[in-house]
Amino acid sequence: MIVLPRPRYAAAALAVAAALLPGTPAVAGGSGHGPDHGRPSGTYTIAVRPDGGRHAAGADRVVTTIEAARRLARAHAGHQDVVVSLAGGTYELAHRLRFTTADGGRNGHQVTWTSAPGQHAVLSGGTRVTGWRVDDAAQDIWVARVPRGTTTRQLYVDGGLAQRTRLQLAASKTRPDLEFTTEGLVVHDAALAAQIATLTNPQDLEVEELGSFTDRISPVVAVRGDTLVMEQPAWNNNNFGYDTLKSPYARGAVYLDNAYELLDEAGQWYLDSAAGRLYYRAAPGDTMAQHDVWLPRLESLVQVSGSYAHPVRDLSFTGLTFSHTTWRFPSSSQGYVDQQSGAHAVGTYDWPADFLTSCQNGCPEFEESRNEWAQIPGAVQVSAAQGITFSDDAFDQLGSVGLGIGMDADAHASGVGYGASRITVDHSSFTDSSGSAIVVGGVRPDAHHPTDPRMTDHDITITDNTVDGVSQDYRDNAGILSTYVTRATISHNTVTDLPYDGIDIGWGWGTNDPGGNEYYLEHGLYDYQPVYDTPTTFRDNTVSYNLIHDTKQSMNDGGSIYTLSASPGTVIERNYVYDNKKTFGALVDQGSRYLTIRDNVFVGCSNWLYVNSDAGDPDTFNTKDNLVTHNWWDVGPARNPEGDGYGNEVVDNTQVTDGSWPAEAQQVMAEAGARP
Repeated sequence: MIVLPRPRYAAAALAVAAALLPGTPAVAGGSGHGPDHGRPSGTYTIAVRPDGGRHAAGADRVVTTIEAARRLARAHAGHQDVVVSLAGGTYELAHRLRFTTADGGRNGHQVTWTSAPGQHAVLSGGTRVTGWRVDDAAQDIWVARVPRGTTTRQLYVDGGLAQRTRLQLAASKTRPDLEFTTEGLVVHDAALAAQIATLTNPQDLEVEELGSFTDRISPVVAVRGDTLVMEQPAWNNNNFGYDTLKSPYARGAVYLDNAYELLDEAGQWYLDSAAGRLYYRAAPGDTMAQHDVWLPRLESLVQVSGSYAHPVRDLSFTGLTFSHTTWRFPSSSQGYVDQQSGAHAVGTYDWPADFLTSCQNGCPEFEESRNEWAQIPGAVQVSAAQGITFSDDAFDQLGSVGLGIGMDADAHASGVGYGASRITVDHSSFTDSSGSAIVVGGVRPDAHHPTDPRMTDHDITITDNTVDGVSQDYRDNAGILSTYVTRATISHNTVTDLPYDGIDIGWGWGTNDPGGNEYYLEHGLYDYQPVYDTPTTFRDNTVSYNLIHDTKQSMNDGGSIYTLSASPGTVIERNYVYDNKKTFGALVDQGSRYLTIRDNVFVGCSNWLYVNSDAGDPDTFNTKDNLVTHNWWDVGPARNPEGDGYGNEVVDNTQVTDGSWPAEAQQVMAEAGARP
C-alpha cells in the first residue's frame, strides 16, 4: 500500500465541481502562474500546485486546480503532447471528473495525467472523519458526527474496507428456523426473534445470503413480531430464478446486517443516517486518533466518455491512486438481486403466484428478466474511447467495480456504453475494494450483437497487474471479468485473495450464439429474445501467463478460470492455478465452444477441468468443439462427457502425483504472474 502525504486538497478540488458536468459552464478554477510559452511542438507540461506554489521544475504553467489544468490541456492538446502533473496529496473531489472528446489528444498527440515525479496524487471520493468521541466505553464504541442524510455502504479504516455489523440467522441452506413467505422472512427461533425486535432503525436492516455463486441483498421495511417485512421488488426478485435466496444450491448462510446493537466485534461500523452519527467499534485500548477513517461520498471518480462518432482519444493516467467511493444501489428497493459476477436483476416482473416453490431452478417468467440485468458500475469508467491507458496506477478502497471498460450504458454515468477500443491497463494494483477489479464489456443485447458496429469493444490489453483482496462486499464478483469482447488480452496478472473466481471470460451461457441454447429454449427465454443466426462479438481472446491463487474463499461454484459461450480463436494458455479450496481449476461452462486450453498448471483442484456438458445429451448446454491439451495437474481428474456429438478433445494432458513437476511445467509456474 502506498504511504501518502497528509495534506488534503479539498478546497482545490471543489473547483472541479460543476465545470466537469456536461452542459455546465466552466468554473474559474484558479489562476495559472508562469509564462505560457505556447510551443507548437514538444511536450507542454502543466503542474497542479494546490498549495499556491508558483514554480514546479520543468513546468510550462503552474495552476492551483485540476479544472484550470484541464482547460489548459484542452487548449494545447490539438497541436502538442500535454502532461498534467499533480502535486502529491489527496484531492477530495466534489464531483466525478468527466473527460470528454475535448480532453483527449488530437492530431496524433497524447494527453497524460500523472503524479509529480517522486510524489503520489490520490483522487478521492471521500472525506476524512475526525472529531471522534467515546459513545460506550465498556464496548469500545466511538461516534463521530457527519452531515445528516449521509448514506454509504462502505467505510475505509487504515487503508482497508471496514465491516458493517452482522447477525447470522442461519449457517447453511438448511434453515429450520426460517420461513420464506411473499411478505418476508419469519424467524421461528424465539430468542433470535426477540433479539431482532430490540434493534433500532429496522428500516436500515438488510438480509444477505451467500449462495453457490450468488450474493444476494434484500432491504427490510419493518419488523412485525417474528416477521421481517421485506422491501419489494427486491424480495420477490431475489427468490425466483437460480441459486435463489430461499433455495441456494450450496452454502446458503443468511445474515441480518446493519444495526447499532450488532456492534459486537472490533472493526465494525454503523451509520445512523437520520441522526448524522457514525459509530465504530475499536479494539480494546485503541483510540480513534490511532485510526485513519474515510467516509465515501462519490460513486465514481473518473469518467472517460465521448460518442461513437467522436470518441475520446489518446488519454493516459499514470502513477495515480483512485480511492474512497461507494455504491448505494443495493440500499434501494431493488436491493442486489445477484445473478452472477455482478450482473443483477432490476425491475418488477410477473412472478408466478407459487414462485417460492415453482421457480427455484428457473422458470419462463424469470427469463423475461435476463436481457434487463444491470452491471455494477466502475469507480473509474471508460466508454466511447480509443487509445486510453492506465499504467502504474492504484485502484484502492473502492465501493464498486474498480475499472469498468465498455460496459452497458446504464453502468456509465455518461449514459454511453460500449465503444471501448485500444484500452491498456498495465502494472497497476487493485486492492481492498467491494467489487471486481476490472470488468470489460456488457451483458445486454447491444454488447453481443451491437446495433452500431462502433459499439464493439475490442483490442483491450490487461497485463502485469496485481489483483488482491477485491470483491469483499459483492462476493460473487470475479477478480477480472471480460464479457463480449473482441481481442482481449489478459496476460501476466497476479490474481489472489478472492471469494469467487479469478479470471472469467464470456457471457450468455451460449444463448446468444448462432442457433441458441436448447436448454433455454425449453425454459422459455426465446419468448423474450430472438434466436440469433450470427456470431457474437466474443472472439480471439487470450488468457495467458496469469498466476491465480487463493480463490473461492466464499463460493463453491465457478472456476479459477471460467468461460461462457462460443469464442472462436480464443486461447487460454500457460496459467498457473493453485490454492482454490479444492474447487474447479478451469470451468468450461454452458455454450463454451472453439476454445483452446493448453500448457496450464492446475494444483489441488477438485476437478482440474470441468466441461459443463450434460452427460447423455450433448445438445443440452451446447458446450462443444473445445481442445484441451498439454496441461499438467496433480489431483482432481477432468470431467468431460464423451461420445458422439460432443466434440471436446481432452488429450495429451499429464497428471503429476509425486510433486515432481516436469521442467516445462516448472517454467509455466515461474513465468506466471505480474512482472516487475
